[in-house]
Amino acid sequence: MKKFFVFTIYSLLFTAHSIAQDSSKSIFRTITGSVDGYYRYNFDNPKSGATNNYTSFTNSQNSFELGMASIRADHSFGKASATVDLGFGRRAEEFSYANPDHSTLFAIKQAYVSYAVTNNFKLTLGKWFTHIGYEVPDAYLNRNYSMDYMFTYGPFSHTGLKADVSLGGKSAFMVGVANTTDNITTTAARKFAIAQVSTGSKDDKVKAYLNYQGSFGGAYTLNQVDIVVTAAITNKFSIGYNGTIQTVKPDSTTANSWWGSALYFNVDPTNTFGITLRTEYFDNKKAVISAPATNIFDVTLSPNLKVGNLTIIPELRIDAGKDAVFEKNDGSPTKVTVSGILAATYHF
Repeated sequence: MKKFFVFTIYSLLFTAHSIAQDSSKSIFRTITGSVDGYYRYNFDNPKSGATNNYTSFTNSQNSFELGMASIRADHSFGKASATVDLGFGRRAEEFSYANPDHSTLFAIKQAYVSYAVTNNFKLTLGKWFTHIGYEVPDAYLNRNYSMDYMFTYGPFSHTGLKADVSLGGKSAFMVGVANTTDNITTTAARKFAIAQVSTGSKDDKVKAYLNYQGSFGGAYTLNQVDIVVTAAITNKFSIGYNGTIQTVKPDSTTANSWWGSALYFNVDPTNTFGITLRTEYFDNKKAVISAPATNIFDVTLSPNLKVGNLTIIPELRIDAGKDAVFEKNDGSPTKVTVSGILAATYHF
């Protein structure tokens, strides 16, 4: 019996090795990457050292900054696939803020394995970018360089297990279970349910996504509903919309919510020049999260100058609060502040 067992193991290993060699044409590999950097200047230039910035990835003043250098590898074999996406720099470190004590983990932006059970049903295990919101962590995929408030105070990533199901045509849905938001590792019993329903027109000119995350398994509860809609009006003009509301109920207290709403107007006169105007309204007057306890309206104008895979973004941003949550040069409070950014992104 022992000899039969050993023989069987060797036979399986030999067969697997032979298949791997003979099926090399079935293996698909890609290596991609990106890098970005920027200079930001807030025109109030507070002497206290404040930056008048409450959003992610651009918390600097009068300084040239490296955003993030990324390298990503994708590999598939048959129905199985894997992705490793690594990032280095301040942007990557802020993206993985929830795991500050794990220096070897913050560089892992994404790392997951997938298996296509059928053509319409796929399982994924690991860490991946959140499905919630309009904006994404990789700078070269956003037309505005600075981030909005909804991205900053919403989820960045999820680590868990999810299932993607195609419903035919342009419709699909995703359901999953994950660790507490943005945590690669945790000992907490509380977990998050995540979900998305997506659809679109036959010509892909209109796309819509209904997104959700909600906690369970603890006294502290959080629920967030988010919607994203994009519409290509013409070949040179498109509009995007993102609206979100997050309700938080700590133990033994009443539930409160913060919410936001943004419109993105994209104009592309030529293949080498485009411009995006983002307008966002952000409401945290109940101090649900660590952002200023007020309402803020921000407007961001971002021309995009493209030279191949290089994009140069000279950006102008105005943030206006209902209350004086920003700081002037002399240290006095102000309701309105203006910032300029010169950024560059490259991807390959």
